[in-house]
Amino acid sequence: MTSKIWGGRFQDATDAVLEAINVSIDFDKRLWPQDIEASLAHVAMLKACGVVSEADAQKIESGLTQVRAEIESGAFEFSRKLEDIHMNVESRLAELIGPAAGRLHTARSRNDQVATDFRLYVRDAIDRLDAQLLDLQRALAEKALAEAATVMPGFTHLQSAQPVTFGHHLLAYVEMVSRDRGRFKDARARLNESPLGAAALAGTSFPIDREMTAKALRFDRPTANSLDSVSARDFALETMSAAAICATHLSRFAEEIVLWTTVQFSFIALSDKFTTGSSIMPQKRNPDAAELVRGKSGRIIGALQALLIVMKGLPLAYSKDMQEDKEGAFDALDSLSLCIAAIAGMTRDMIVNRTRMRESAGAGYATATDLADWLVRALGLPFREAHHVTGRIVNIASERGVGLEELKLADLQGVEPRITQDVFGVLGVDKSVASRTSYGGAAPANVRVQAEGWLKRLEVETA
Repeated sequence: MTSKIWGGRFQDATDAVLEAINVSIDFDKRLWPQDIEASLAHVAMLKACGVVSEADAQKIESGLTQVRAEIESGAFEFSRKLEDIHMNVESRLAELIGPAAGRLHTARSRNDQVATDFRLYVRDAIDRLDAQLLDLQRALAEKALAEAATVMPGFTHLQSAQPVTFGHHLLAYVEMVSRDRGRFKDARARLNESPLGAAALAGTSFPIDREMTAKALRFDRPTANSLDSVSARDFALETMSAAAICATHLSRFAEEIVLWTTVQFSFIALSDKFTTGSSIMPQKRNPDAAELVRGKSGRIIGALQALLIVMKGLPLAYSKDMQEDKEGAFDALDSLSLCIAAIAGMTRDMIVNRTRMRESAGAGYATATDLADWLVRALGLPFREAHHVTGRIVNIASERGVGLEELKLADLQGVEPRITQDVFGVLGVDKSVASRTSYGGAAPANVRVQAEGWLKRLEVETA
């Protein structure tokens, strides 16, 4: 006869293959803090509602406290035979306090239990990630303020486009991370409802107080539909979607770090703390931390895709397929946390080669747009005509192998006779970035204001 806690109707032992595919304790044991917290809230409610006697409730509370202490100390032995974290905790509780342990599961199912535990876990993970992302924003804003006037090339199609500053470039990622934090905040707000008390799928006939358990677990309210309570995993999907988008942003920055540290770019250098060597080429300094951030983004995006595929064909309410919700989510959220830490560390660690950046900023006739804009402002040319004139001037400079600012006035007037000496006032890279004073533009003065503003906001949030 089966010895499973759920095995009253079953006569034979389960097959070893089912045992192997069914077990989840190997990964869901990390839910133990949430499982015990939710169980303590549940038994306190059962006691308050008169469903469980005060004496039994006290035994359960004492036993759960001891189980928690055993897990924290490392003395607890997790058993694969008990399938999951819920059965492991309940079984040990029974060993400690006897039959009273069986009353803990009154008005509760593993369906609403795991849904509650998982929401609590994801909520905790979001809070940790938000703190990390705030720290990353601070690292980026501090570096942006220090490099507000460091001229570098801005790229489109990875070709030199217009001069910007390194500080301006870094602030772009501050903005991206801000939106990432907003998505996590939105996901947290929507998940913050308690499924506890929905039981298997239809609610319970016991006179329970779901508002009480929701409040005890710091949820905003209980979920409103018992079927939705146990079958919804969109809270995990939304969180993992936010994680995937965030990982994409981190991967883009990581790719730039990889490019910038090459000899060909030489825009920045990373110290030994964030680089590795080659087993055969002694001169190598490889940006492995950045490359791994770039690579791990694929795992995070893949975890989202996997859970979407798991959920897309499931009818209401709970199906065992949903056991596959946690392992990918755990890995994705862990990976994202590690990636954030790596990017923040590299941001603070990087040494900026300002000379090289400035040299590169003028390459590829990056001030051509400044020339075209001058033709519009000073001579009143339509922009499309100014664009054409500028293109012809760029061709002359390219044929002679010189920059636009190195051409003679006569060369420029050979294309457009009305050009005056004043044009040279807009052709240098420093003059170009200084002129970008529109809101959100790359002018160093703008960058300083934006960076200082972000640092003040982040300081308020930290406090």
